[in-house]
Amino acid sequence: MSSESVEEYLEAIYSFNEKGKLAKNQDLSNKLKVSPPSVTQMIQRLSEEGLVDYEPYKGASLTGKGAALAQKVVRKHRLLERFLCDHLGLPREKVHGEACKMEHGMSDETTAALCKALNNPETCPDDDPIPPCPLDVHSCGECEGARMGEGHPLITQLSYLKAGEGGRVAFMRGGRQSCQRLADMGLTPGTYVKMTNAAPFRGPVKVEVRGTSLALGRQLAAQVFVQVEDGGRPWEHSHPHGPHHNQQGT
Repeated sequence: MSSESVEEYLEAIYSFNEKGKLAKNQDLSNKLKVSPPSVTQMIQRLSEEGLVDYEPYKGASLTGKGAALAQKVVRKHRLLERFLCDHLGLPREKVHGEACKMEHGMSDETTAALCKALNNPETCPDDDPIPPCPLDVHSCGECEGARMGEGHPLITQLSYLKAGEGGRVAFMRGGRQSCQRLADMGLTPGTYVKMTNAAPFRGPVKVEVRGTSLALGRQLAAQVFVQVEDGGRPWEHSHPHGPHHNQQGT
C-alpha cells in the first residue's frame, strides 16, 4: 500500500464527501479506473488505518485523520491546476492529469510557497474550493516563516472529526466575534477537544472540552483547526513504479 495509492483514494473519497455524499465503491472504481475488488480491499485497509469510516452498502467517508491527509493532497492538486492553467497556459482539459503526476512529490513547504506566489487562490480552474491553508497565519505575508521545515503537522477542521476522535486546537480562523465565542467556550490553542457526536456532513456536532459538553453548528466548528495524530503513517513507502502498480495485491 504505497503513499501514492493512499493519497489517490483519499483524494477521490474527499471529492465525494465535500459534496455531501458517501463515496460508493463502484463510484470509486469508475473514478480511479481500478477493479471493484481492488477498491473493496483498499477501503478495508484504509478503515483499518483509521483513515476511512465505511458503511457497508452505503459508502465511505473520511475520518479526521483521513480528511487532514486528503486536504493536503487536494490542496496541492488544485493549486497546481491553478498554476498550470493561469500561469503556464495549459488547456483546461490537460491540467488535471498533469497535476496528478506532480502532486505526490511536492513538499509542504513548496505547496505553501506556491500558494503565496499565486496570491492564495480560493478555487481551482473548475471552481472547486481549494482546502484552507493549514498554517497558523493570518495573511500570506506571515507565511514564509511558518512554512519552513521538513513537514507540517496533520491539521484539519474540527468539523471533519468523527465521533470518538480528538485532537488539540491549533488555531482558529474567522471573524473576531465568532473566535471570541469559541474562546469563551474553552476552545483555545493547545486545548484537547473530542468529538462525541457528529451529524452527517453539514449537520451540527457535539464536542467535549475540559469535561464540558458543547453543541456547535458545523460552520462554527469549521473555524476551529485541530492537530490530529498521524499514527506513524506506515504506508508512506512509495512503490518505485507508481500508485497503480500491482494494486490487486496491495
